[in-house]
Amino acid sequence: MKLMFNNCTMSIVKYVLFAFNFVFALSGLGILIAGALVLADVNEFNHFIEGRVTAPPIVLIITGTIIFLIASLGCFGAIKESPPLLITYAVLLAIIFIIELAVGIAACVFRADLESSIKNSLLETIRRSNDMDLKAWDNIQNKLMCCGVNDPTDWQYESRYNPRILRGSCCKPEFTDPSTKDCQNSLVLAKDKYFQEGCITKLKDRIDSNATILIGVGIGIAFLQLLGIYLACTLASAIRRERAANN
Repeated sequence: MKLMFNNCTMSIVKYVLFAFNFVFALSGLGILIAGALVLADVNEFNHFIEGRVTAPPIVLIITGTIIFLIASLGCFGAIKESPPLLITYAVLLAIIFIIELAVGIAACVFRADLESSIKNSLLETIRRSNDMDLKAWDNIQNKLMCCGVNDPTDWQYESRYNPRILRGSCCKPEFTDPSTKDCQNSLVLAKDKYFQEGCITKLKDRIDSNATILIGVGIGIAFLQLLGIYLACTLASAIRRERAANN
């Protein structure tokens, strides 16, 4: 009777682990897609952002790919009822969990000085104002509907571009001069014609929003990984007990 109970329990754990790994494989694809979307979004403003900001989504893309492969190993180990494969699977899950935890801690630590780092980068480029800088500024101001670092007066006091005329990317669309790409007759005081909010706030909010997505996905996957480790170890132990009993 006890042997039948153990066999029944092992079968249940095996099929639960197989189903879990199928879901886990899909979650790996989900992580990969989430990381790719965030990376694409952040890369639009990579002229102003240090590589440390792009590192977490890159790590998630790699992690998602590895999770998909590990989940496949877990499915195979469950079907074959192989304790060595199941333990290898559990160890790999534990390693990935530790890596994710380290990346999460590093991201939280970096968030503390994120605004200062971005602000310094924005100020440096607006002061330099070469062709590449101005093109990057046009991109960020158009897409985030902002102007300057803290406010539009940064173009007056910080930039060597032109202290009197704002770039067209600062303007509301109806006030952009199509021939010059600048604001129509817009001195810095013509506040009705251009965006009032600085880009530092908009860019930080964008990055924070992406970070929230990555943290949420990471926490959800971490709990799945712990469950996977438990199921794999439980099944490996049950298989070994059954084989020892049969021998």
